[in-house]
Amino acid sequence: MLEKVVLSRPKIHETAIVHPAARISDGVEIGPYAVIGENVFIGNGTRIGSHVVIEDWTSIGRDCEIFHSASIGAIPQDLKFCGEKSYVFIGDRTQIREFVTIHRAVGEEEETRIGSDCLLQTYTHVAHNCKIGNHVILSGGATLAGHVVIEDYATIGGLVGIHQFVRIGCYAMVGGASKVNQDVPPFFTVDGHPARVIGTNDVGLARRAQKILCK
Repeated sequence: MLEKVVLSRPKIHETAIVHPAARISDGVEIGPYAVIGENVFIGNGTRIGSHVVIEDWTSIGRDCEIFHSASIGAIPQDLKFCGEKSYVFIGDRTQIREFVTIHRAVGEEEETRIGSDCLLQTYTHVAHNCKIGNHVILSGGATLAGHVVIEDYATIGGLVGIHQFVRIGCYAMVGGASKVNQDVPPFFTVDGHPARVIGTNDVGLARRAQKILCK
């Protein structure tokens, strides 16, 4: 027998500024002094912390948690941007920690996309047109330039810088403070300045295998 899930109406703090055209789903919580722009969608059960800014053409899935002072959907830091309509899409159950910045894409109808079950730690930056898969971890201070692709289950260490148009393969691990200017193959660990392959990501693969076996 299926259980009936009852969601409460959104809880919006009296100091928050929410555009009348924003679509706020049931069970959403919006904290003090948050700003939610026009053409924003926020899915069921997502929690928005204090002083968060979510700008136009941003869509956030259900059961996400966005901590205070994050900025999502600002226009890209690219001189080619001319005000065209572009998007940010974020999947379900993703955590976005304090002071994270995520920018809209460059190009008409283009998108910056972050998948489900990701963790973006404090001060990480996701630039325009990036595509991040599911179950990805960006550690504190990691910075992605434009058009970076990160595949599922990859882990990016703290203070890593990733050059534009680089692809990070699934289950890859990038060591902390690395400079990544070339693609990283799936299942490998890279480290250094510039980053070079130092072996397979044995720890990450073993952890994932253990989780699969426990299901």
